This record gives sequence, C-alpha cells and structure tokens, in this order.
Amino acid sequence: MKIDLTDTDSSKINKAILQGRRAVGTPAVGAVLTLIVVTDEENAYDSVKAANEASREHPSRTLVVIKRHARTPRERYETRLDAEVRLGSDAGSGETVLLRLYGELGARADSVVLPLLLPDAPVVVWWPVDAPEVPSRDPLGSLAQRRITDMYAVEDPLAALEKRAASYAPGDTDLAWTRLTPWRSMLAASLDQAPLTVTSAAVESEAENPSAELLARWFEVRLGVPVDRVVTDGPVVTAVRMGTSDGEIRIDRPEGPVARLAIPGQPNRVLALKVRTTAELIAEELRRLDPDEAYEAALRGRA
Repeated sequence: MKIDLTDTDSSKINKAILQGRRAVGTPAVGAVLTLIVVTDEENAYDSVKAANEASREHPSRTLVVIKRHARTPRERYETRLDAEVRLGSDAGSGETVLLRLYGELGARADSVVLPLLLPDAPVVVWWPVDAPEVPSRDPLGSLAQRRITDMYAVEDPLAALEKRAASYAPGDTDLAWTRLTPWRSMLAASLDQAPLTVTSAAVESEAENPSAELLARWFEVRLGVPVDRVVTDGPVVTAVRMGTSDGEIRIDRPEGPVARLAIPGQPNRVLALKVRTTAELIAEELRRLDPDEAYEAALRGRA
C-alpha cells in the first residue's frame, strides 16, 4: 500500500501511517527500531530496497530522507515536504516513509524526522553515500544510538578512513568493517585450531581498499606484528597470510564465493566466503547497537 502526500508535514504523515496500518489490517506497531536512511535521489531506490530486505530480520520504521537540490534560484527559497508512505508488502516487514525535502528544509531534516521516530525504540542512521564529516555531531546522527557509513561510496576511501578515525564516537561503524566479519571469524577459528605464534602477516587486496586497511590494522592491534599490504587485481580482499614457525596459515579467495584455507599440518579446506549484499550488511549491523570496540581499535590502529 502506498500513500502520496504533497506539501505536507510530520503530523499529516503520522496520520497517514495510522490510517494505512488500519487499512492493511495491522493497527499495532510491530517495529523494533527506527532506521533513518539519508541519501539522494540517485541512490534512493537501492537504499530502500536494501533497508526493506533487512527489515525482514529487524522489523523497523524506515525513514528515507532525500534532500532535493534546487534547479533554479527560485526553487532555493521554496520550502516543501513531500512524502510517500509505504506499508504492507511495499515496505518489507515494517513501514517505510520517503521524505523529499526541498529548499531550506533540507538543512533542518531533524525537525521533520523527530516527530516520526518510534517512541522508546532505538534509532539507527545510515548514510549510503555522502556521510557527514563527523557523524555523531550531525543533527540526524545525534538522534541515533548507531551511525552507519560506507567508505566504499567515496572517491578516496583511505582519506575517509583517516577522517573516521579522527572523528570516531561510540556508536559509529562502517560497512567496510562489516564486510570483514566472515574473514575475521575464519581467521580467529584457524588460530584456535592451530595455536601457533604468529610472527608476520600480509593482506592482499585491490588498491585503495578500506576493508583491507582495516583488516591490516586489526592484525597489528590483535597480533602485535607488522602487516604487509599487497596490491592485487581484486576483487576486494583476495588473500590473507599469517607466518608462523611451523609454516604459513593462508586464506585465498581470488574470485567468486569460494575460498581455500591452508593450515600447517592439516589438509586444505574449502570455505564459503561470498561477497555479501548491502542488505545482509545492514541486517548484521542492526543486530547490535552497542559500541563496537573492535572497530574503534582497528580504525585507530591501537589496542
């Protein structure tokens, strides 16, 4: 079900949500959090699709903030809010509201969003592109317990990584770190199976890959050894090597969803290590809303 509202306000949007819930036969609110997605028109479709898929695991009220850029000088002074309310099958397992902000209203998005937040429920903000310099000080970011950015979406990911390190606040996270969860789990499991002392390490990836840099910093923090950064053709992280006195522990994933694990003294193994979708990454981030201390340590390169 979709309800279009033109030149509206937050009060009318709340009424439309209530009327829509009654119309589709779900008068009770089943959402467990509010997810605010701040994007542009170009990336709105993919962002909404990912949020809706993630809502099947985490039912949420998704507020999509789209700041429209004025095409003429006259439009710069036109302040207007258009909304599209989606419920039922059009909104995953929750409610989705697309908010298109025109003119000066774009600078005061928090005043539009605040009345639409679910009461007594956590708030998460996700910037698929164009994240603020300091997410925790952003008007929308300050409303949230969790703030999600994505260094893959910027022109210079490694420069963005340094900015994230300088501006980090508890609750910040980045999808470049989330993409590493299967790698970190398998590497930790391999050391559990072969409790050897690691003397060196190397991360192989495509150039300017923020996940590879975070993984290398995580190794330096956790293992206390120097880590080589090796540039390959990709895609993304292609291999990780850990040197020990008994030989090399290695995970190779040159391409595709299959990786190979080699541990000294053990037969080689085939692992499932696919590149996950954005929806899967967002769903993982919504499972925990407490500060990610491991991400902070890797981001800043310290224990």
